[in-house]
Amino acid sequence: MSLPGNMDEGYTTFNGVTYLGCALVNAPRSEVEIYRNMSILNEQSKQAIPIELYIPRTSEGNVRADGVVRLVDPGTDSDIACYKIHRILFCARGPSDSDEKMCFAFTCSHGDSPDSAIFQCHVFRCEIQEAVAKILYSFATSFRRLPKAAVRTASSISEAEVTAIFSVNLEFKEDDGKGSYSTCPKDKNIFKFRCDYDKKIVISVTQTGNKELRIERCFGLLLSPGRNVKDGDMHLIEMNSMGYSSDGRTYTISGNWDISEDCFKVLNSETPKDTRVFLTVAVDLVICGIQEPVRFGIETKAKIFPHNERFWYFTKKPHQELFHVKLKLNCGIGMPKTETDAPDVVQYEVVEVQSQTQIDRQKAGMSLQGLKHNRQMSEGVHSPQEPEEESDGDEPLLSGSGMVSKEVMDDNLLEAWHDVLVKWQQNLSQRPKQVQQLARKGIPEALRGEVWQLLAGCHDNSELMEAYRILITKDSPTEGVIQRDINRTFPAHTFFKQSGGLGQDSLYRICKAYSVYDEEIGYVQGLSFLSAALLLHMPEEQAFAVLVKICFDYELRDLFKQGFEVLHLKFYQLERLMQDLMSDLFEHFTEMGLEIHMFASQWFLTLFTAKFPLFLVFHILDLFLCEGKDIIFNVAMALLKMSRKDLLALDFEGILKYFRVHMPKKYRTEEAARELMAAAVNAKVTSKKLKKYEKEYITMKEQEMQQEDPIERMERENKRLVEDNMRLEQENDDLAHELVDSKLTLKSELDEVQDQNKEMKTDLAKSKKLLKDTQEEKQRLEVETQQVKEMCRKELDRLESENSRNTVIVADYKQICTQLSERLEKQQTAHREELSRIKSLVKSCETCSKMFDADGKVNLPEPKMDPEKLNPKIVDLQQQIRELELELAQTKLALVESECKTQDLTHSLNAAVSEIQASKNTWFTKTLNSIKEVANTHTGKKEPKD
Repeated sequence: MSLPGNMDEGYTTFNGVTYLGCALVNAPRSEVEIYRNMSILNEQSKQAIPIELYIPRTSEGNVRADGVVRLVDPGTDSDIACYKIHRILFCARGPSDSDEKMCFAFTCSHGDSPDSAIFQCHVFRCEIQEAVAKILYSFATSFRRLPKAAVRTASSISEAEVTAIFSVNLEFKEDDGKGSYSTCPKDKNIFKFRCDYDKKIVISVTQTGNKELRIERCFGLLLSPGRNVKDGDMHLIEMNSMGYSSDGRTYTISGNWDISEDCFKVLNSETPKDTRVFLTVAVDLVICGIQEPVRFGIETKAKIFPHNERFWYFTKKPHQELFHVKLKLNCGIGMPKTETDAPDVVQYEVVEVQSQTQIDRQKAGMSLQGLKHNRQMSEGVHSPQEPEEESDGDEPLLSGSGMVSKEVMDDNLLEAWHDVLVKWQQNLSQRPKQVQQLARKGIPEALRGEVWQLLAGCHDNSELMEAYRILITKDSPTEGVIQRDINRTFPAHTFFKQSGGLGQDSLYRICKAYSVYDEEIGYVQGLSFLSAALLLHMPEEQAFAVLVKICFDYELRDLFKQGFEVLHLKFYQLERLMQDLMSDLFEHFTEMGLEIHMFASQWFLTLFTAKFPLFLVFHILDLFLCEGKDIIFNVAMALLKMSRKDLLALDFEGILKYFRVHMPKKYRTEEAARELMAAAVNAKVTSKKLKKYEKEYITMKEQEMQQEDPIERMERENKRLVEDNMRLEQENDDLAHELVDSKLTLKSELDEVQDQNKEMKTDLAKSKKLLKDTQEEKQRLEVETQQVKEMCRKELDRLESENSRNTVIVADYKQICTQLSERLEKQQTAHREELSRIKSLVKSCETCSKMFDADGKVNLPEPKMDPEKLNPKIVDLQQQIRELELELAQTKLALVESECKTQDLTHSLNAAVSEIQASKNTWFTKTLNSIKEVANTHTGKKEPKD
């Protein structure tokens, strides 16, 4: 059987198929019932019918393919049976580990009304197993388009569009050599494969939208190297399982990927360093309510490593992609509620299938030269508004609310940033003067990732990025606290909403890495929100580097040191600013019994838990990175100033609720945020005032310490010293362990060096002995060379004399041949002249001229006259002619013999010349010539020319 798949006027034709029969079924979409009938018919059928299977390429058909599946008799080319494609409900193939692995079946409905419909299961068997997969793929292709007559039942029914959202997770598993498969690791959204390992593809599909559609089955699992591949370039993967999970929400498909196939050669060959390959995985799903299969295609990247490679730094999280399926309602009749209802009534038609990545690319309004942010989760800055955002109720905003647009309405602002960035890139060590002025107007969203890194001084952060890859592999003592805070960070944002998703996974790694990097501080609440804001604009390695710069260079970590002393200083400075600049509000807080420290802590809590909308948080970070940490006071005073009237009208509980709920909701629009930022920039907060308040705070603390009971002060100091001592002891233990490890490592390296030294000494002794033997061999060869030179000189003299003799012989031979040729030409000329003279004499006689034909040949008739009556002269003439003819024949014979001898002599001459020439070209002759030249050089002779 040849591999099927021939195209025949709208059909895909399959040869070598056997029809095993059919059986009635009650549940046409039940795999169990289909497998049972398939097993029975495959085992019991003794009168199988060989057929040719014709499957239409589309369900609409063309000139001949009218949307029916045909069973054709191969002998007579006549139809045995036909089945309309829109009446086929279900297709299945036999399990790969059973006797039915070469079988397939489909169920079909018969009858015009739902009440009288019956369902049959038709079973087939193929001669080769590969044909089963191709046949099912052809069925899937046929269902990709719906016949117009089947989907439009009435023109008066209004069409509507709905969108269903599916979350698709992709993961690969490799054969671990122990009879099972292990998950392939992934780094930076790049899968890591090893050569020559068979793999499995596992796809999990979960519906996340409001429109509920149940997946009926998977029609095909496909794979192809590359991206933007055509449907014809995809290769079908053998499926081994499909179905819903125990909770009924996730539909999982798995298939075996034979890596040895030629079409996957590029995915089984080791990729060079710093390169990767693209691959595309697609799955065709049959969904209830949609007759044509829906294809979800995922493009991803991979690196292929050697067979024995081991991976250290990676994640095993699956690749996730969201798909938006836009559907058009074609009729008011829904899908059948039971399996016995009419199967050919279609509810929806697929209008468009788009991945979230495609949508984000379309939304990206612009990209400037030098923009390096290519993070996949760019959808993060398009967080949907939660319903409560537009409400002024008592519930606070969820952190991570607020849509951030990438569009820049002011072209002049964008052009100004472009000029500044070009200038900045030319000299990274010096910040352009225009940056501060532009940052106060707000950094364009598309540029924030790059500008934030430049502001933080992360243009050369390779050392921190390399350290990050090591830190994420270490354990942190605060992992439990980090994991708890991760679920509460930006819950309103799609990127961080899903538990265990890509956003939470990246955020967890950053917080964990920083807690290991900064052992003195570890992890504190608030860092997760700052890390999340950075993650929305840059990859996690760069976000970690910027976070470290902010904590150390901008002194953010000082807030959490030494019992939060610096944080309390900030509280005091804010209290004094409020007392000086807003005395009425300060007095109102005092009358209400609200301590300024409570307000300050509420303010810092609001800021660091990002209760404000995202675009305001991003604006604050713009100013913070550009102008320093003191800008926080400007923002605080601007908030108080813009909320002054509201706060003066509230009581104690109302003020607390206002800070927690109503104040963040005031800045749900970009206009309000820009107004607040303008007020913050113009706030009268100077570094001179802050320094003054800092001195006051230090003086106040000293006075408190002097008035404090010495015993309590000593106890507190002693407690602090004990804590410092414990910390130093722990550091000492760590250093001692590192010292021991270093000594062990050095000892091991020293042993290796000593072993290498011994090996090198042995090699040196062998090399010396070999050198001595080589020198002796050289001396012996020099003596032999002298002997060979002498022998070659003698042989050269002999060959020269012999060559001279051969030259003389050849010259004599040529002279003889020349003389013979001249003599032969003279004889031929004389004979021709004599013959011409005789012929002229004969032709002059009327009687004798009849002896020659028109072409000059002799034609002697038989003499019939009596010899006695003949003329004696004639007889004499005839005798002379015969003698001349005989002499002519002898001359011709001599001429031929001369020509033969001439040819022999010519051949002999050529052979002699060739032999002489060959003797000159032999390696031995060349060697002798070389030796002769050397010898003549020493003796002063000149080499004679040939």
